[in-house]
Amino acid sequence: MKVICYGDSNTYGYDPRSYIGGRYPAGARWVDLLAEKTGWEVVNHGMNGREIPEQSISVPDDTGLLIVMLGTNDLLQGAGAAEVAERMERFMRGLLQDREKILLIAPPPLQPGEWVAGQELIGQSVRLAEAYRALALRLGIGFADAGKWRISLCFDGVHFTEDGHRAFAGRLVKTLQTGN
Repeated sequence: MKVICYGDSNTYGYDPRSYIGGRYPAGARWVDLLAEKTGWEVVNHGMNGREIPEQSISVPDDTGLLIVMLGTNDLLQGAGAAEVAERMERFMRGLLQDREKILLIAPPPLQPGEWVAGQELIGQSVRLAEAYRALALRLGIGFADAGKWRISLCFDGVHFTEDGHRAFAGRLVKTLQTGN
């Protein structure tokens, strides 16, 4: 099965220790670990700094699953959870992909760190999961809340650690196999 993973720096595999856009090694990124654990063709469309696009994206016809995890950068730029969910809804409604082949993942909540100073931002990141859950129900798409997966974040309060990537991949595989 061909899987497209569309997201931000945590999908890309950004290593915040590098400061210049470096990545964790292939064997440590959740997208690569997903491919390794499932044998699927998994394509990484993660990009540092990506916010939810205004325009939809084109997804190849042979895509069996589109995984979307975005919203953190929108929050970091000052949008609230409700506004981020509205952006995501516009984005999702523009996709021509079969709704049964889409999985929306709410990113793990932010934690206090170098990039995350205020409790309001953390609170908005927690509220994003419920807003996305409601959106997924309305649109009839799959949903997963990575906030329940105990993903360890780096010193910046935003990016996954290598252990976080492994935990994320493991929980994602379990979710895809069992539905929870």
